[in-house]
Amino acid sequence: MERKVDFLVIGSGIAGLSYAIKVADHGKVCLITKTKVYETTTRYAQGGIAAVTYEPDSFEKHVKDTLIAGAGLCDEKIVRMVVSEGPKCIEELIGWGTNFDKKPDGEFDLAKEGGHSEHRILHHKDNTGYEIQRALTNIILNHPNIEVLENYFANEIITQHHLGKLVKKSTNDIECYGTYALNLNTGETETILAKITMIATGGTGNLYHTTTNPLLSTGDGVAMVYRAKGTVENMEFMQFHPTSLFNPGERPSFLITEALRGFGAVLKTIEGKEFMHRYDARGSLAPRDVVARAIDNEMKVRGDDFVYLDATQLDSEKLREKFPNIYNKCISIGIDISKNMIPVVPAAHYLCGGIKIDEQGKTKIKNLYAAGEVASSGLHGANRLASNSLVEGVVFAHLAAKSSVSEFEKISYMENVPKWNDDGTTFPEEMILITQNLKEVQQIMSNYVGIVRSDLRLQRAMVRLEIIYKETEELYKKSKLSQNLCELRNLINVGYLIIKAAMERKESRGLHYNIDYPNNV
Repeated sequence: MERKVDFLVIGSGIAGLSYAIKVADHGKVCLITKTKVYETTTRYAQGGIAAVTYEPDSFEKHVKDTLIAGAGLCDEKIVRMVVSEGPKCIEELIGWGTNFDKKPDGEFDLAKEGGHSEHRILHHKDNTGYEIQRALTNIILNHPNIEVLENYFANEIITQHHLGKLVKKSTNDIECYGTYALNLNTGETETILAKITMIATGGTGNLYHTTTNPLLSTGDGVAMVYRAKGTVENMEFMQFHPTSLFNPGERPSFLITEALRGFGAVLKTIEGKEFMHRYDARGSLAPRDVVARAIDNEMKVRGDDFVYLDATQLDSEKLREKFPNIYNKCISIGIDISKNMIPVVPAAHYLCGGIKIDEQGKTKIKNLYAAGEVASSGLHGANRLASNSLVEGVVFAHLAAKSSVSEFEKISYMENVPKWNDDGTTFPEEMILITQNLKEVQQIMSNYVGIVRSDLRLQRAMVRLEIIYKETEELYKKSKLSQNLCELRNLINVGYLIIKAAMERKESRGLHYNIDYPNNV
């Protein structure tokens, strides 16, 4: 089956949905998602969205905080653009039906998170992402120009390679014509041709055993674009959120938002002693990379499985009012956060690198855009400032939509694109070949390429991953497409990119901390 649309959007988080809304008034849009349209990483974002709204805050303060967190690798031009465009894009979110909490006087009830010098986090209780996802999904499902295809897995970006031409990394005129997508309901791989394609597939947290990301975060967009010879960068910078709920057996891990520390909660050892002041003058509100490494060190030195986050000294009524989901989740496992400390551990949370894009969201591949966590815009550098991700997604969706609308009418559909060929393939006889390799990949990455790394760990990770890569590629060549196999292949691909980038960076910087280079940034 073949479809033709003006705009193809792969992914249904804040970046994909807001882009689709903006281009839909100009042409036909097809939005595909491998699960349901509302099941995204955006949906699980608790803390909020960072933007300058009131004095004494200012663009300069937000820019400075972002640059400091990014450890010298942010693109200042991009930082200034996102910070200045952010408030206008948030007004659009509000216009689309998103509700942010306000104080009795009508002003936004702004929160403060680690690395921020001012209160500037707009939020909806402790489920901001869910609220944004609700509002945007409602518009998408009711827009006459947008077709939503749920349970469609984008497997490959279609380029000249699929027309029989040799495409290398050095090729400068690679073009995107759409995607091959596996219809998970029928098992058929369909061809979707588009004048312009937007990749907004989110992150890759499930490369690690402990993650706050939903199970759908398997690095699909990064892997597809890398295989298509697009440019990928800064993959060594995987952000671990310092505080996920320690609840053995639960996966993904439940996130304990940084806003709780902004509200006054304090990190403590199992013995109930504060420890963050020994690592950073900002204490429990230091940037995420600092806090995650501190917790990791405390756990390893002491031999503990977790540390505590203590909110018992805070106003219990306000605690329940501002953080109802965290309160109810903890109650469900026997923890009353107004009376009991919360056991927490770091968890893989956000990929700061990704597909390299310019200030319009364009990738190296013509007619292919990217936005959101899948992309590397230059905003985050070596470490993302808390709550800068949602604003980045909506700003780059806006800029990419503006560029796309100005260009799509000049673009023609590629003719004679071959159908997906799976002749001679069969379904794997044993699922254990996939599930066991997935477990091994997650263990390799968690143990050797986690919060703290070393040259020896990275070398071992690469050797072991290469074995799994060869096994999986051999299986892929003779197998019919399945979601599990494609996701495993993508995770291996992204794992390789992270390890390779980490091995090449002979320093410690931001989220990449190598004990063999301890004295660097």
